[in-house]
Parts: sequence; C-alpha cells; structure tokens
Amino acid sequence: MFRWLITLLLMMTTLSGCGYNALQSTDENIKASWAEVLNQYQRRADLVPNLVNVVKGYAAHERDVLTQVTEARARVGAIQATPELINDEAAFKKFIAAQGEMTSAISRLLAVSENYPQLKADGLFRDLQAQLEGTENRITVARNRYIAAVKEYNIIVRSFPTNLTAMLFGHKTKPSFTVENEKAISEPPKVDFGAPAPALAPGR
Repeated sequence: MFRWLITLLLMMTTLSGCGYNALQSTDENIKASWAEVLNQYQRRADLVPNLVNVVKGYAAHERDVLTQVTEARARVGAIQATPELINDEAAFKKFIAAQGEMTSAISRLLAVSENYPQLKADGLFRDLQAQLEGTENRITVARNRYIAAVKEYNIIVRSFPTNLTAMLFGHKTKPSFTVENEKAISEPPKVDFGAPAPALAPGR
C-alpha cells in the first residue's frame, strides 16, 4: 500500500512537471472562451430575422439583399456549432467563413437603410441596430479571449518537454482565427444615423 502511494505521488509529480496540469487548465480555458464565442454568434443570429422583417416592411423590393442575409443565416445554422469544432480545423474554418459571410450580408442590409429615411427613423429598427452593434462588440471581445487562450495552449503543446506529455495524452494544437478571417469579421456593421440619406433611386 505504501509503495503504491509513493508510486502514485511520483507519477503525479512527473505529470505536473511535464505540463499535464497546464495542458488541462489551458484546454478548459479554450472550451470556456469558445463557448462564449458561440453564444455571441447565436445571439447575433437570433437578431437577424427581426431585422430582416423590419427592413422588409419599408424596402420589400430590396429582394437581393434580404435574400443574401436570410441565406447567410441559413448557412450558419446548417453548421453544427458545438465545442468539438475546435478539434476539427476544416469544420472550424467552414464555420468562421460562414460567420464572415453573415457579417458582410448584415452590413449590406444595414447600408440599405440609408436609402429609406422612414426606416432609419423606425424605433424598432434603431433598437435592433443598437443590439446588433453591441453584440458585434461582444463577439470581438469573446473572439480575442479565445485567441489568447489558444495561443497559450498551443505554446504548451509545442514546447519541450510538455510536447511529449501532449503527444502521450493525444493533445493537439487548436485552430485559431487567421489574419484573413479576422479582417473579414472584425469590423462591426455600422450605420451612421446622423448622416443625410442619399437620394432615392427613381421609382422608390
């Protein structure tokens, strides 16, 4: 019994010295930060249908833009947003690309409002736009926390001697946001409600 306890203590000390505990704690940090990223993306997706309906009430003939937003939301919804995404680099990239398309589509939809003074003045539209901008800011914060957590974890996974422990227990590097998709989704959609509306196209 005494020898078993000594062996167990030696194993725990060895694992701790080789970064096992650090791997576990940083992995948990990644899971928590990724869960918040998913939560904020879902919050944004939940705002989109109401936003589309309000815009449609004033600009129903902007069919292309409305369709683009609806389709972008559908593509995001078609991807199973689970914690396991961070263990599948291809699925992760697909998810982030879909979110980038969503951001672009929302930006185009908000830009449409500049042609419709009544839409810009609509209280519900202004409230949704404010909620959306706040959500985009929270997405940025959550995404930055995820990036920091992945960076810390990946350094441990790649560094000696913790890389040996990582290989022993099957820990691999996690995907993060790249410069390309950061550029695509880091700018929150904005509408300047103080700017004068452009002249309406003929027939509008």
